[in-house]
Amino acid sequence: MCLVVLAFKQDPLYPLIVAGNRDEFHSRPSQPADWWPDKPGVVGGRDLQAGGTWLALHRNGRFATVTNYRDAQYERAGLRSRGHLVTDFVQSELAPTDYLQQIDGSGYAGFNLLVADGRCLAYLSNRDTGMQELPAGIYGLSNATLDTPWAKVERSKAALATLLGEDKVNETELLRILDDRRRGPLAEVNADRLPFSTAHALTAPFITLPDYGTRCSTVVLVKNDGTIRFLERRFNAAGTVTGESRYSSGVDSDQA
Repeated sequence: MCLVVLAFKQDPLYPLIVAGNRDEFHSRPSQPADWWPDKPGVVGGRDLQAGGTWLALHRNGRFATVTNYRDAQYERAGLRSRGHLVTDFVQSELAPTDYLQQIDGSGYAGFNLLVADGRCLAYLSNRDTGMQELPAGIYGLSNATLDTPWAKVERSKAALATLLGEDKVNETELLRILDDRRRGPLAEVNADRLPFSTAHALTAPFITLPDYGTRCSTVVLVKNDGTIRFLERRFNAAGTVTGESRYSSGVDSDQA
């Protein structure tokens, strides 16, 4: 499970505001967010098992993030890693809609993909009706299609809307949204393949389980003048902070 909330052209200072949790098995190897030496201008974490990434930002403002789609279909052998959908976009020069239109969704397991270039925000899922160019607004995405009204999605969107309305958008407040560990209602629990207690834990925006949970929280702020701010905060299986990386305007400002 993962969670992304995003505001597009809703703030006078930041036309793109993103807050997201990456949920994954704690044993899956990954690299903390950093500038990629082999892909100049790109910052993000890296999946060391299948390649690609779950979220990345280019210093020119190109942004992409992907979540898995939770369904009953088992993954076929030979499918391409969904993380490459993110990597390929931030390195390309294609408009978001043009990039999404050329993707063959049959080559991947279920995915949801959001891409933006400062002018346009677009969405594609290979479990939905096709590519959508999105108007200005606030959006939420987990492991169903865009804006599926799960409690974790609705609660996080409402919290982001409140920050915008009160002019309180900053990294601290966005991380507070992502640190919501309250579970969703029992009606949302899908225990078809999992023990009920595990399935219930997955309904929280921030997940803590012994083997699986929120590995990192990421905040992206793209300003009107094109400068960027990127923050990644990392966690262990207990949900305790283990490290943090910050980047802005293409220059490392702090890392721990």
